[in-house]
Amino acid sequence: MPPVRPNHHPPPVAVIDIGSNSGRVVVLEQDRTGHLRLLTGTRAPLRLVRDVDEQQSLSEESMARTMEALRDFHAIAAGAGAKRIVAVATAAMRDARNGPLFMDRIRRELGIRVEIIDGQEEGRYGFAGAVRGLPVASGLLFDLGGGSMQVSHFSNRRLDRVTSLPLGALRLSETFLISDPPRAKQIRRLQKHVSKLLSKARVPALGRREQLLGTGGTLRNLAKIDRNARRYPITRLHGYELSLKRLRDIVADITPMRQKNRDEISGLSAERADSIVGGAVAIQTFMEHVGASTILVSGQGVREGIALRMLKMAVAATKDVKEASLVSLVSRFDGWKLDAAARRRSVAAALWRVLEPQADPKVTEALDHSARVLDIGRSLDFVARHELVANILLSTELNGFTHEELALVAALVRRAGDRHADTKVFGTLITDTDRAQLHRAAVVLALADEIEARCPHRRPIAVACRVDRKVTISVPLLLSWRASDLGQRFERAFGKPLIVVTGA
Repeated sequence: MPPVRPNHHPPPVAVIDIGSNSGRVVVLEQDRTGHLRLLTGTRAPLRLVRDVDEQQSLSEESMARTMEALRDFHAIAAGAGAKRIVAVATAAMRDARNGPLFMDRIRRELGIRVEIIDGQEEGRYGFAGAVRGLPVASGLLFDLGGGSMQVSHFSNRRLDRVTSLPLGALRLSETFLISDPPRAKQIRRLQKHVSKLLSKARVPALGRREQLLGTGGTLRNLAKIDRNARRYPITRLHGYELSLKRLRDIVADITPMRQKNRDEISGLSAERADSIVGGAVAIQTFMEHVGASTILVSGQGVREGIALRMLKMAVAATKDVKEASLVSLVSRFDGWKLDAAARRRSVAAALWRVLEPQADPKVTEALDHSARVLDIGRSLDFVARHELVANILLSTELNGFTHEELALVAALVRRAGDRHADTKVFGTLITDTDRAQLHRAAVVLALADEIEARCPHRRPIAVACRVDRKVTISVPLLLSWRASDLGQRFERAFGKPLIVVTGA
Protein backbone atom coordinates (compact mmCIF):
# COMPACT_ATOMS: atom_id res chain seq x y z
CA MET A 1 0.00 0.00 0.00
CA PRO A 2 1.20 3.57 -0.65
CA PRO A 3 2.29 5.60 2.39
CA VAL A 4 -0.07 8.14 3.89
CA ARG A 5 0.24 11.26 1.78
CA PRO A 6 0.54 14.77 3.22
CA ASN A 7 -2.71 16.74 3.37
CA HIS A 8 -1.12 19.54 1.40
CA HIS A 9 1.53 19.83 -1.27
CA PRO A 10 3.99 22.51 -0.13
CA PRO A 11 5.59 24.63 -2.85
CA PRO A 12 9.21 23.95 -3.85
CA VAL A 13 12.06 25.33 -1.76
CA ALA A 14 15.49 26.48 -2.93
CA VAL A 15 18.78 26.08 -1.11
CA ILE A 16 21.86 28.08 -2.08
CA ASP A 17 25.17 26.76 -0.78
CA ILE A 18 28.19 29.09 -1.01
CA GLY A 19 30.99 26.61 -0.59
CA SER A 20 34.73 27.10 -0.37
CA ASN A 21 35.37 25.63 -3.83
CA SER A 22 32.04 26.04 -5.61
CA GLY A 23 28.54 27.37 -5.18
CA ARG A 24 25.33 25.48 -5.84
CA VAL A 25 21.60 25.97 -5.91
CA VAL A 26 19.06 23.16 -5.75
CA VAL A 27 15.28 23.38 -5.92
CA LEU A 28 13.50 20.54 -4.17
CA GLU A 29 9.95 19.62 -3.31
CA GLN A 30 8.20 17.22 -1.00
CA ASP A 31 5.81 15.52 -3.39
CA ARG A 32 2.47 14.06 -2.40
CA THR A 33 4.08 10.72 -1.53
CA GLY A 34 6.47 12.22 1.04
CA HIS A 35 9.46 11.86 -1.29
CA LEU A 36 12.08 14.63 -1.46
CA ARG A 37 12.42 15.29 -5.17
CA LEU A 38 15.05 17.34 -6.98
CA LEU A 39 13.46 19.65 -9.57
CA THR A 40 16.46 21.58 -10.84
CA GLY A 41 19.83 22.98 -9.87
CA THR A 42 23.14 24.32 -11.09
CA ARG A 43 26.64 25.03 -9.82
CA ALA A 44 29.45 27.54 -10.36
CA PRO A 45 33.17 27.46 -9.46
CA LEU A 46 34.03 30.08 -6.82
CA ARG A 47 37.47 29.15 -5.38
CA LEU A 48 36.93 31.31 -2.29
CA VAL A 49 39.24 29.33 -0.03
CA ARG A 50 42.22 30.29 -2.20
CA ASP A 51 41.79 33.97 -1.24
CA VAL A 52 41.22 33.17 2.41
CA ASP A 53 44.35 31.04 2.74
CA GLU A 54 46.50 33.59 0.89
CA GLN A 55 45.25 36.86 2.37
CA GLN A 56 42.63 35.97 5.03
CA SER A 57 40.02 37.97 3.09
CA LEU A 58 37.95 37.64 -0.07
CA SER A 59 39.23 39.59 -3.07
CA GLU A 60 37.02 41.92 -5.07
CA GLU A 61 37.34 39.55 -8.01
CA SER A 62 36.09 36.59 -5.97
CA MET A 63 33.21 38.58 -4.55
CA ALA A 64 32.18 39.76 -8.02
CA ARG A 65 32.30 36.15 -9.27
CA THR A 66 30.16 35.06 -6.34
CA MET A 67 27.62 37.85 -6.91
CA GLU A 68 27.27 36.83 -10.54
CA ALA A 69 26.67 33.21 -9.52
CA LEU A 70 24.11 34.22 -6.89
CA ARG A 71 22.13 36.25 -9.43
CA ASP A 72 21.96 33.16 -11.60
CA PHE A 73 21.02 30.95 -8.64
CA HIS A 74 18.20 33.32 -7.71
CA ALA A 75 16.89 33.20 -11.29
CA ILE A 76 16.96 29.38 -11.26
CA ALA A 77 15.03 29.31 -7.99
CA ALA A 78 12.43 31.80 -9.22
CA GLY A 79 12.05 29.97 -12.53
CA ALA A 80 11.30 26.72 -10.71
CA GLY A 81 8.60 28.32 -8.58
CA ALA A 82 10.43 28.23 -5.25
CA LYS A 83 8.60 30.33 -2.68
CA ARG A 84 11.33 30.13 -0.05
CA ILE A 85 15.06 30.48 -0.53
CA VAL A 86 17.64 29.68 2.14
CA ALA A 87 21.27 30.59 1.47
CA VAL A 88 24.18 29.38 3.57
CA ALA A 89 27.94 29.83 3.44
CA THR A 90 30.53 27.45 4.85
CA ALA A 91 34.27 27.21 5.59
CA ALA A 92 35.77 29.95 3.40
CA MET A 93 33.19 32.50 4.45
CA ARG A 94 33.61 31.45 8.10
CA ASP A 95 37.33 32.10 7.87
CA ALA A 96 37.30 35.29 5.76
CA ARG A 97 37.76 38.51 7.75
CA ASN A 98 35.44 40.36 5.41
CA GLY A 99 32.88 37.56 5.28
CA PRO A 100 30.20 39.36 7.35
CA LEU A 101 30.64 42.55 5.29
CA PHE A 102 30.22 40.56 2.10
CA MET A 103 27.03 39.00 3.47
CA ASP A 104 25.65 42.51 4.04
CA ARG A 105 26.52 43.47 0.46
CA ILE A 106 24.71 40.41 -0.89
CA ARG A 107 21.62 41.32 1.13
CA ARG A 108 21.64 44.96 -0.03
CA GLU A 109 22.31 44.34 -3.71
CA LEU A 110 20.53 41.02 -4.31
CA GLY A 111 18.01 40.79 -1.51
CA ILE A 112 19.40 37.38 -0.49
CA ARG A 113 20.05 36.78 3.19
CA VAL A 114 23.03 34.46 3.63
CA GLU A 115 23.72 32.68 6.89
CA ILE A 116 27.29 31.70 7.71
CA ILE A 117 26.92 28.31 9.38
CA ASP A 118 29.57 26.81 11.64
CA GLY A 119 31.13 23.38 11.25
CA GLN A 120 28.70 21.77 13.67
CA GLU A 121 25.66 23.02 11.75
CA GLU A 122 27.23 22.02 8.45
CA GLY A 123 27.79 18.54 9.86
CA ARG A 124 24.22 18.23 11.13
CA TYR A 125 22.72 19.26 7.81
CA GLY A 126 25.13 17.02 5.92
CA PHE A 127 24.21 14.05 8.09
CA ALA A 128 20.46 14.55 7.61
CA GLY A 129 20.79 14.91 3.85
CA ALA A 130 23.29 12.12 3.26
CA VAL A 131 21.98 9.41 5.58
CA ARG A 132 18.24 9.76 4.92
CA GLY A 133 18.47 8.43 1.37
CA LEU A 134 20.74 5.46 2.08
CA PRO A 135 20.00 2.07 3.68
CA VAL A 136 22.41 2.44 6.61
CA ALA A 137 22.03 2.29 10.38
CA SER A 138 25.31 3.19 12.10
CA GLY A 139 28.77 4.39 11.20
CA LEU A 140 30.81 7.41 10.16
CA LEU A 141 30.01 10.01 7.53
CA PHE A 142 32.56 12.42 6.11
CA ASP A 143 31.64 15.43 4.00
CA LEU A 144 34.70 16.69 2.13
CA GLY A 145 34.32 20.19 0.72
CA GLY A 146 36.79 22.65 -0.67
CA GLY A 147 37.80 24.15 2.67
CA SER A 148 36.81 21.70 5.38
CA MET A 149 35.79 18.17 6.24
CA GLN A 150 32.93 17.35 8.59
CA VAL A 151 33.03 13.92 10.25
CA SER A 152 29.79 12.68 11.80
CA HIS A 153 29.33 9.61 13.98
CA PHE A 154 25.81 8.16 14.00
CA SER A 155 23.97 5.22 15.54
CA ASN A 156 20.60 3.78 14.49
CA ARG A 157 20.19 6.66 12.01
CA ARG A 158 20.62 9.24 14.79
CA LEU A 159 23.49 11.72 14.92
CA ASP A 160 25.84 11.33 17.88
CA ARG A 161 28.53 13.98 17.28
CA VAL A 162 30.19 16.12 14.61
CA THR A 163 33.85 17.04 14.20
CA SER A 164 34.86 19.80 11.78
CA LEU A 165 38.41 19.81 10.41
CA PRO A 166 40.24 22.18 8.00
CA LEU A 167 40.85 19.36 5.51
CA GLY A 168 39.13 20.59 2.35
CA ALA A 169 40.30 19.34 -1.04
CA LEU A 170 41.23 22.73 -2.51
CA ARG A 171 42.77 23.96 0.74
CA LEU A 172 45.01 20.87 1.02
CA SER A 173 45.99 20.98 -2.64
CA GLU A 174 46.90 24.68 -2.51
CA THR A 175 48.88 24.28 0.73
CA PHE A 176 50.82 21.07 0.13
CA LEU A 177 50.88 20.21 -3.58
CA ILE A 178 52.79 23.20 -4.87
CA SER A 179 54.49 21.58 -7.87
CA ASP A 180 52.84 20.25 -11.01
CA PRO A 181 52.72 17.30 -10.86
CA PRO A 182 53.15 17.04 -7.07
CA ARG A 183 56.30 15.38 -5.76
CA ALA A 184 56.23 12.26 -3.60
CA LYS A 185 57.58 14.27 -0.66
CA GLN A 186 54.62 16.68 -0.90
CA ILE A 187 52.15 13.78 -0.94
CA ARG A 188 53.77 12.32 2.18
CA ARG A 189 53.57 15.67 3.99
CA LEU A 190 49.89 15.94 3.11
CA GLN A 191 49.21 12.40 4.37
CA LYS A 192 51.02 13.12 7.65
CA HIS A 193 49.08 16.33 8.11
CA VAL A 194 45.72 14.61 7.58
CA SER A 195 46.65 11.72 9.89
CA LYS A 196 47.82 14.13 12.59
CA LEU A 197 44.59 16.14 12.56
CA LEU A 198 42.43 13.00 12.55
CA SER A 199 44.33 11.59 15.53
CA LYS A 200 44.23 14.91 17.38
CA ALA A 201 40.46 15.10 16.86
CA ARG A 202 40.14 11.49 18.06
CA VAL A 203 38.26 10.36 14.99
CA PRO A 204 37.55 6.71 15.88
CA ALA A 205 37.99 3.55 13.87
CA LEU A 206 34.84 1.99 12.49
CA GLY A 207 33.12 -0.27 14.96
CA ARG A 208 31.61 -3.67 14.31
CA ARG A 209 28.65 -3.44 11.89
CA GLU A 210 29.40 0.22 11.19
CA GLN A 211 29.72 1.60 7.67
CA LEU A 212 31.69 4.48 6.21
CA LEU A 213 29.66 6.97 4.17
CA GLY A 214 30.98 9.89 2.21
CA THR A 215 29.63 12.90 0.37
CA GLY A 216 30.92 15.97 -1.41
CA GLY A 217 31.95 16.84 -4.95
CA THR A 218 35.47 15.41 -4.69
CA LEU A 219 34.23 12.00 -3.60
CA ARG A 220 31.52 11.95 -6.28
CA ASN A 221 34.15 12.73 -8.93
CA LEU A 222 36.34 9.89 -7.67
CA ALA A 223 33.37 7.53 -7.72
CA LYS A 224 32.54 8.63 -11.28
CA ILE A 225 36.13 7.99 -12.38
CA ASP A 226 35.94 4.51 -10.90
CA ARG A 227 32.48 3.82 -12.33
CA ASN A 228 33.49 4.86 -15.84
CA ALA A 229 36.60 2.68 -15.72
CA ARG A 230 34.52 -0.37 -14.71
CA ARG A 231 31.70 -0.05 -17.30
CA TYR A 232 29.36 -0.07 -14.33
CA PRO A 233 25.69 -0.75 -15.20
CA ILE A 234 24.06 1.84 -12.89
CA THR A 235 24.43 5.49 -13.87
CA ARG A 236 23.55 7.04 -10.50
CA LEU A 237 26.34 7.67 -7.98
CA HIS A 238 24.05 7.72 -4.94
CA GLY A 239 24.64 4.36 -3.25
CA TYR A 240 27.82 3.56 -5.21
CA GLU A 241 30.54 1.70 -3.31
CA LEU A 242 34.14 2.82 -3.79
CA SER A 243 36.72 0.41 -2.40
CA LEU A 244 40.00 1.41 -0.78
CA LYS A 245 41.86 -0.74 -3.29
CA ARG A 246 40.33 1.02 -6.28
CA LEU A 247 40.82 4.43 -4.66
CA ARG A 248 44.50 3.65 -4.19
CA ASP A 249 44.70 2.75 -7.89
CA ILE A 250 43.08 6.07 -8.84
CA VAL A 251 45.47 8.01 -6.61
CA ALA A 252 48.42 6.16 -8.14
CA ASP A 253 47.16 7.04 -11.63
CA ILE A 254 46.37 10.74 -11.13
CA THR A 255 49.22 11.78 -8.82
CA PRO A 256 51.97 11.72 -11.50
CA MET A 257 49.80 13.57 -14.04
CA ARG A 258 50.15 17.25 -14.83
CA GLN A 259 47.07 19.29 -14.06
CA LYS A 260 46.32 20.06 -17.72
CA ASN A 261 46.32 16.34 -18.53
CA ARG A 262 43.82 15.51 -15.79
CA ASP A 263 41.12 17.11 -17.96
CA GLU A 264 41.23 13.94 -20.07
CA ILE A 265 40.24 11.66 -17.16
CA SER A 266 36.77 10.23 -17.80
CA GLY A 267 34.47 11.22 -14.95
CA LEU A 268 36.51 14.16 -13.65
CA SER A 269 34.98 17.64 -13.81
CA ALA A 270 37.41 20.07 -15.44
CA GLU A 271 37.09 22.56 -12.58
CA ARG A 272 38.31 19.93 -10.07
CA ALA A 273 41.54 19.17 -11.90
CA ASP A 274 43.46 21.44 -9.50
CA SER A 275 42.05 19.92 -6.30
CA ILE A 276 41.31 16.26 -7.03
CA VAL A 277 44.73 14.93 -5.96
CA GLY A 278 44.68 16.63 -2.55
CA GLY A 279 41.11 15.50 -1.96
CA ALA A 280 41.78 11.94 -3.10
CA VAL A 281 44.85 11.59 -0.86
CA ALA A 282 42.86 12.98 2.09
CA ILE A 283 40.05 10.47 1.54
CA GLN A 284 42.49 7.58 1.19
CA THR A 285 44.24 8.62 4.40
CA PHE A 286 40.88 8.94 6.15
CA MET A 287 39.84 5.44 5.06
CA GLU A 288 43.09 3.97 6.31
CA HIS A 289 42.74 5.84 9.62
CA VAL A 290 39.23 4.49 10.37
CA GLY A 291 39.94 1.02 8.96
CA ALA A 292 37.38 1.13 6.13
CA SER A 293 37.59 -1.12 3.08
CA THR A 294 34.80 0.68 1.19
CA ILE A 295 32.95 3.99 1.12
CA LEU A 296 29.23 4.16 0.45
CA VAL A 297 28.79 7.30 -1.65
CA SER A 298 25.89 9.66 -1.02
CA GLY A 299 24.75 11.96 -3.78
CA GLN A 300 23.08 14.17 -1.18
CA GLY A 301 24.26 16.27 1.73
CA VAL A 302 24.03 19.74 3.26
CA ARG A 303 21.58 21.18 0.73
CA GLU A 304 19.16 18.29 1.09
CA GLY A 305 19.54 18.46 4.87
CA ILE A 306 18.53 22.12 4.88
CA ALA A 307 15.55 21.35 2.62
CA LEU A 308 14.45 18.61 5.03
CA ARG A 309 14.45 21.16 7.85
CA MET A 310 12.54 23.70 5.76
CA LEU A 311 9.91 21.09 4.85
CA LYS A 312 9.84 19.60 8.37
CA MET A 313 10.79 16.14 7.11
CA ALA A 314 12.57 13.73 9.44
CA VAL A 315 15.41 11.28 8.81
CA ALA A 316 12.90 8.46 8.37
CA ALA A 317 13.43 4.70 8.57
CA THR A 318 14.91 3.17 5.42
CA LYS A 319 11.77 1.20 4.60
CA ASP A 320 9.68 4.38 4.69
CA VAL A 321 12.15 6.26 2.49
CA LYS A 322 12.18 3.36 0.02
CA GLU A 323 8.40 3.18 -0.06
CA ALA A 324 8.06 6.92 -0.69
CA SER A 325 10.58 6.69 -3.53
CA LEU A 326 8.68 3.90 -5.25
CA VAL A 327 5.28 5.54 -4.88
CA SER A 328 6.72 8.81 -6.16
CA LEU A 329 8.22 7.08 -9.20
CA VAL A 330 5.09 5.22 -10.32
CA SER A 331 2.86 8.27 -9.73
CA ARG A 332 4.68 10.15 -12.52
CA PHE A 333 3.41 7.78 -15.23
CA ASP A 334 -0.18 7.82 -16.44
CA GLY A 335 0.13 4.25 -17.73
CA TRP A 336 0.61 2.96 -14.19
CA LYS A 337 -2.56 1.81 -12.41
CA LEU A 338 -2.69 0.97 -8.71
CA ASP A 339 -5.30 -1.75 -9.18
CA ALA A 340 -3.37 -3.58 -11.91
CA ALA A 341 -0.11 -3.36 -9.95
CA ALA A 342 -1.74 -4.65 -6.77
CA ARG A 343 -3.29 -7.61 -8.59
CA ARG A 344 -0.03 -8.48 -10.34
CA ARG A 345 1.87 -8.32 -7.04
CA SER A 346 -0.71 -10.56 -5.38
CA VAL A 347 -0.58 -13.20 -8.13
CA ALA A 348 3.23 -13.16 -8.29
CA ALA A 349 3.52 -13.53 -4.51
CA ALA A 350 1.04 -16.42 -4.38
CA LEU A 351 2.86 -18.34 -7.12
CA TRP A 352 6.34 -17.61 -5.75
CA ARG A 353 5.50 -18.86 -2.25
CA VAL A 354 4.57 -22.28 -3.65
CA LEU A 355 7.12 -22.55 -6.44
CA GLU A 356 10.14 -21.23 -4.51
CA PRO A 357 9.45 -21.80 -0.79
CA GLN A 358 13.13 -21.36 0.16
CA ALA A 359 13.64 -18.20 -1.87
CA ASP A 360 16.20 -15.63 -0.83
CA PRO A 361 14.29 -12.71 0.75
CA LYS A 362 16.06 -10.17 -1.45
CA VAL A 363 14.92 -11.96 -4.63
CA THR A 364 11.38 -12.15 -3.21
CA GLU A 365 11.46 -8.41 -2.54
CA ALA A 366 12.82 -7.75 -6.04
CA LEU A 367 9.93 -9.73 -7.53
CA ASP A 368 7.41 -7.67 -5.57
CA HIS A 369 9.02 -4.37 -6.67
CA SER A 370 9.14 -5.60 -10.28
CA ALA A 371 5.45 -6.52 -10.29
CA ARG A 372 4.68 -3.12 -8.87
CA VAL A 373 6.60 -0.90 -11.33
CA LEU A 374 6.17 -2.89 -14.55
CA ASP A 375 3.34 -0.75 -15.90
CA ILE A 376 5.29 2.52 -15.92
CA GLY A 377 6.70 1.36 -19.25
CA ARG A 378 3.21 1.42 -20.77
CA SER A 379 3.30 5.22 -20.73
CA LEU A 380 6.24 5.14 -23.12
CA ASP A 381 6.01 2.01 -25.27
CA PHE A 382 3.99 -1.11 -24.49
CA VAL A 383 6.15 -3.43 -26.60
CA ALA A 384 9.47 -2.23 -25.13
CA ARG A 385 8.12 -1.62 -21.64
CA HIS A 386 10.37 -4.13 -19.87
CA GLU A 387 13.60 -2.63 -21.19
CA LEU A 388 12.34 0.91 -20.60
CA VAL A 389 11.38 0.16 -17.01
CA ALA A 390 14.78 -1.41 -16.34
CA ASN A 391 16.58 1.65 -17.74
CA ILE A 392 14.45 4.01 -15.64
CA LEU A 393 15.23 2.04 -12.49
CA LEU A 394 18.96 2.17 -13.21
CA SER A 395 19.06 5.92 -13.77
CA THR A 396 16.40 7.35 -11.43
CA GLU A 397 17.23 8.65 -7.94
CA LEU A 398 15.47 5.99 -5.88
CA ASN A 399 16.30 6.68 -2.25
CA GLY A 400 16.66 3.84 0.25
CA PHE A 401 17.82 1.23 -2.27
CA THR A 402 21.23 -0.40 -2.52
CA HIS A 403 22.73 -0.81 -5.98
CA GLU A 404 22.41 -4.57 -5.52
CA GLU A 405 18.66 -4.20 -4.98
CA LEU A 406 18.29 -1.96 -8.03
CA ALA A 407 20.27 -4.38 -10.17
CA LEU A 408 18.08 -7.32 -9.07
CA VAL A 409 14.85 -5.49 -9.93
CA ALA A 410 16.12 -4.19 -13.27
CA ALA A 411 17.53 -7.57 -14.28
CA LEU A 412 14.34 -9.34 -13.26
CA VAL A 413 12.18 -6.97 -15.33
CA ARG A 414 14.45 -7.32 -18.37
CA ARG A 415 14.47 -11.08 -18.12
CA ALA A 416 10.68 -11.21 -17.80
CA GLY A 417 10.38 -9.40 -21.12
CA ASP A 418 13.19 -11.21 -22.89
CA ARG A 419 14.33 -14.70 -21.88
CA HIS A 420 17.66 -14.02 -23.63
CA ALA A 421 18.38 -10.83 -21.65
CA ASP A 422 21.94 -11.01 -20.33
CA THR A 423 22.02 -10.57 -16.56
CA LYS A 424 25.81 -10.88 -16.50
CA VAL A 425 26.07 -7.22 -17.50
CA PHE A 426 25.35 -6.46 -13.84
CA GLY A 427 28.62 -8.09 -12.84
CA THR A 428 29.17 -8.74 -9.14
CA LEU A 429 26.00 -6.87 -8.18
CA ILE A 430 24.20 -10.16 -8.90
CA THR A 431 25.80 -13.40 -7.70
CA ASP A 432 25.52 -16.70 -9.56
CA THR A 433 23.31 -18.05 -6.76
CA ASP A 434 20.95 -15.07 -7.04
CA ARG A 435 20.98 -15.28 -10.83
CA ALA A 436 19.46 -18.77 -10.86
CA GLN A 437 16.58 -17.71 -8.59
CA LEU A 438 16.20 -14.46 -10.46
CA HIS A 439 15.61 -16.25 -13.76
CA ARG A 440 12.80 -18.28 -12.18
CA ALA A 441 11.35 -15.14 -10.59
CA ALA A 442 11.32 -13.49 -14.04
CA VAL A 443 9.15 -16.34 -15.37
CA VAL A 444 6.77 -15.90 -12.44
CA LEU A 445 6.58 -12.14 -13.14
CA ALA A 446 5.78 -12.78 -16.81
CA LEU A 447 3.17 -15.35 -15.81
CA ALA A 448 1.55 -13.02 -13.25
CA ASP A 449 1.46 -10.24 -15.84
CA GLU A 450 -0.28 -12.44 -18.40
CA ILE A 451 -2.83 -13.68 -15.85
CA GLU A 452 -3.62 -10.16 -14.61
CA ALA A 453 -4.14 -8.95 -18.19
CA ARG A 454 -6.82 -11.64 -18.80
CA CYS A 455 -8.91 -11.06 -15.67
CA PRO A 456 -11.73 -8.49 -15.38
CA HIS A 457 -10.59 -5.18 -13.90
CA ARG A 458 -11.00 -4.17 -10.27
CA ARG A 459 -11.67 -7.64 -8.97
CA PRO A 460 -9.22 -9.53 -6.72
CA ILE A 461 -7.59 -12.52 -8.38
CA ALA A 462 -7.57 -15.78 -6.41
CA VAL A 463 -4.84 -18.24 -7.43
CA ALA A 464 -4.33 -21.86 -6.42
CA CYS A 465 -1.05 -23.58 -7.28
CA ARG A 466 -0.42 -27.33 -6.97
CA VAL A 467 2.94 -28.98 -7.60
CA ASP A 468 3.34 -32.70 -8.38
CA ARG A 469 4.62 -34.13 -11.65
CA LYS A 470 3.38 -30.94 -13.21
CA VAL A 471 2.45 -27.50 -11.95
CA THR A 472 -1.26 -26.73 -12.06
CA ILE A 473 -2.39 -23.15 -11.59
CA SER A 474 -6.13 -22.55 -11.14
CA VAL A 475 -7.52 -19.04 -11.60
CA PRO A 476 -11.34 -18.89 -11.36
CA LEU A 477 -11.46 -15.28 -12.61
CA LEU A 478 -9.28 -16.03 -15.66
CA LEU A 479 -11.34 -15.70 -18.85
CA SER A 480 -8.92 -17.39 -21.26
CA TRP A 481 -5.48 -18.96 -21.47
CA ARG A 482 -3.58 -19.82 -24.60
CA ALA A 483 -0.52 -22.04 -24.66
CA SER A 484 2.54 -20.00 -25.64
CA ASP A 485 6.29 -19.94 -25.28
CA LEU A 486 5.74 -18.90 -21.66
CA GLY A 487 4.84 -22.52 -20.92
CA GLN A 488 8.13 -23.62 -22.43
CA ARG A 489 10.01 -21.00 -20.43
CA PHE A 490 8.27 -22.18 -17.27
CA GLU A 491 9.20 -25.83 -17.87
CA ARG A 492 12.84 -24.93 -18.52
CA ALA A 493 12.97 -22.82 -15.34
CA PHE A 494 11.14 -25.17 -12.95
CA GLY A 495 11.62 -28.58 -14.62
CA LYS A 496 7.90 -29.33 -14.72
CA PRO A 497 5.19 -28.71 -17.34
CA LEU A 498 2.69 -25.93 -16.68
CA ILE A 499 -1.09 -26.34 -16.73
CA VAL A 500 -3.29 -23.25 -16.34
CA VAL A 501 -6.95 -23.88 -15.48
CA THR A 502 -9.38 -21.04 -16.26
CA GLY A 503 -12.76 -20.32 -14.74
CA ALA A 504 -14.48 -20.60 -18.14
